[in-house]
Amino acid sequence: MRIRHKPWAKPELEASSFFVMQPVSLRNKWKQSYKRQQPLYIELGCGKGGFVSQAAFADPDHNYLAVDIKYEMLGLAKRKVEKAFSEGGRETDNVLLTAYNIEHISDFLGDNDKADRIYINFCNPWPRMKHKKHRLTHPRQLMHYRDILADDGEIHFKTDDDGLFKDSLGYFEECGFEVTYITYDLHASGYEHNIMTEHEKMFSDEGIKIKFLIAKKSQLKTEVDEVDRQN
Repeated sequence: MRIRHKPWAKPELEASSFFVMQPVSLRNKWKQSYKRQQPLYIELGCGKGGFVSQAAFADPDHNYLAVDIKYEMLGLAKRKVEKAFSEGGRETDNVLLTAYNIEHISDFLGDNDKADRIYINFCNPWPRMKHKKHRLTHPRQLMHYRDILADDGEIHFKTDDDGLFKDSLGYFEECGFEVTYITYDLHASGYEHNIMTEHEKMFSDEGIKIKFLIAKKSQLKTEVDEVDRQN
């Protein structure tokens, strides 16, 4: 998504108590960076913060890390988080924002940063064949996510794009994830825990059905074979 340059965004983020300027410096230390030691949820490609601002406020028993590559997006996300917590009378004690290229997620998340859940909401579908490797659900990315997900950790994935959703089902299976919930029309599904994002509202208003799945980390076939050999 293209967004106009916002000269205020980076200085405002640098002055924020819940923005991390040097995420690589916290590799393997993220859990100790929050005010409370509790399970970690990560949103990849948080955009304008419509999701994380609502989710983190509504769920004080989990810590949230929201990542995006654009300072302009994160500046808007920062303001949305501040607004949600201020209106609710809480300090922003369970959410951190940072800027980084998610394709290099292993640079700033390590073995000690295990997350119980990863959210991927309306990522770029990259429909052209030569660009598909940039998808946030592409196998080369999913294998990195496996490394930072706790055993039985989950990925929650939402999209408006039929092609991306269909391909992603294959990606998840290939990378050792079990799809435990799936719907091709989220708003008609009765799923009770949905938090609507900006993109979701826009697409829904256009009559586009929202696709959603939950994929649980399980053993890869090679891992199962190795266990069998040891036994």
